Amino acid sequence: MSRRAYDTIVEAEVVVGYDVYIDLIKELIVGKKVIGTGMMQEIDRCQAAVEEALLGKTVAIISSGDAGIYGMAGLALELVLKYPPGVRPIVDIIPGISAICAAAAILGAPLMHDFAVVSLSDLLTPWEVIIKRIEAAAAADFVIALYNPKSKRRITQIETARDIMLKYRPDSTPVGIVHHASRPNQSTVLSDLAGFTKEHIDMLSLVIIGNSQTYVREGHMITPRGYLI
Repeated sequence: MSRRAYDTIVEAEVVVGYDVYIDLIKELIVGKKVIGTGMMQEIDRCQAAVEEALLGKTVAIISSGDAGIYGMAGLALELVLKYPPGVRPIVDIIPGISAICAAAAILGAPLMHDFAVVSLSDLLTPWEVIIKRIEAAAAADFVIALYNPKSKRRITQIETARDIMLKYRPDSTPVGIVHHASRPNQSTVLSDLAGFTKEHIDMLSLVIIGNSQTYVREGHMITPRGYLI
C-alpha cells in the first residue's frame, strides 16, 4: 500500500470494498461506515459508494494492489460519469502497488524488458480472447505475468496457457510464482515452464514466465535489459 493510499483510507468517512479486502485493513477502518460485498457484486458496491459521495461523504473504494490494474477505478469512473457535471462527485484515483510490481521485486528483476499481463479469469473476458492474447504475447517473446491463474473452478486454463507458451520457448524457461505477495504469509517458488503447473497456484498467486533471455542466478530471476556488462 502506498502512503497516500493509507492516508486516504484513514481520512475517509466511508470505506467500500470486497469483503476479503475490507478484512485486510480492518485496523484502519474502526469507527467508519463500511460497505462490503462479496464476489461478483462490484457494480452494486461501486454504485453504493457513488451514492454515499453524492450525499457529501468522503468515500474510499478499495481494491487490492493498484485500483487501476484489474481494480475498481474504471468501474467507479464509468458510474460517476453517468451523472451530469454539476452533480457528479469528484473522483481521485490513488495509485497503489500492483501485485505484478510486488511479485517482481520479490523474485528479483524479471520485468526489466517488455512484458505482457494477462488475467486467466474468464468471468468478464471470453476464454477464446484470452487464448489469442497469450498466443500473441508468447510469439512476441514477452515476459508474461498471469493474474488469477487458477481457481477451484478453473483448473485447466493454466495448463492450456503453458502449452501455448511451450510452442515458443524452451521447457527450461524460468517461471516465478509468488503467493500472497507482500502479505504476512507470502511464499515464493522458482520453477520452469515445463513443470511450474505442478506447484501450488491459486487466485492469490501471481505467475511470471520469463522470455528467451530470462535466467535465474543465486535465487534471483533476471531478464536482461541489454546493457553490455
